Amino acid sequence: MDIFNLSFDINNGFTITTHWLVIVISLLVIFLFLFYKLSYSKNKYSEFEIDEATIGVGSHKIKIKPNDQDIQIAYQLWVELSTRKIGLPIDTENDVITELYNSWYEFFKIARELIKAIPVRKVRANASTKELIGITFKILNDALRPHLTRWQARFRSWHEMEKENNKNLTPQELQQAYPEFTSLIEDMVKVNKTLISYKELLESLVNVT
Repeated sequence: MDIFNLSFDINNGFTITTHWLVIVISLLVIFLFLFYKLSYSKNKYSEFEIDEATIGVGSHKIKIKPNDQDIQIAYQLWVELSTRKIGLPIDTENDVITELYNSWYEFFKIARELIKAIPVRKVRANASTKELIGITFKILNDALRPHLTRWQARFRSWHEMEKENNKNLTPQELQQAYPEFTSLIEDMVKVNKTLISYKELLESLVNVT
């Protein structure tokens, strides 16, 4: 059986013919390749089951199969958490509370703006995008906001008054004199753990393949 046949004519032209099996096999290879590419594009990202309790923002389990939009959101939020003190464990002996509050407040504003910038048509079209935004809002409203509302203004007000009268103290020594220092720190550590769990979730979404 000739697979290929090359023939010439008197006008210096040539003709290539091939066996029909070669054509069939070639078409089959192309079909399998296209099928693989299509399947890969549909299943390129893994599905995540997220237990909100492990993050500290609820008691539901949700599933997210992130798309490119979700991964972009997760990446931007992850960068903000990873490049600020907010994404690291609190050192209760050495960290300065006012600096931590500055970092938390800035993250709150940036996260809110990033979410607001997502086109509503993409939110409507992607269930996983809605879930990711929902988790982010829970982090902001159920973890960060209650602590900041309860503690930040009260601590800053006390701190400003006491700072002028205790210039010989380091910032760490001064903040430990706050009457409710232990309760504030306990609540701050709790929120910090939630933020770190959230950062790890975002990192998993960013690194998904």
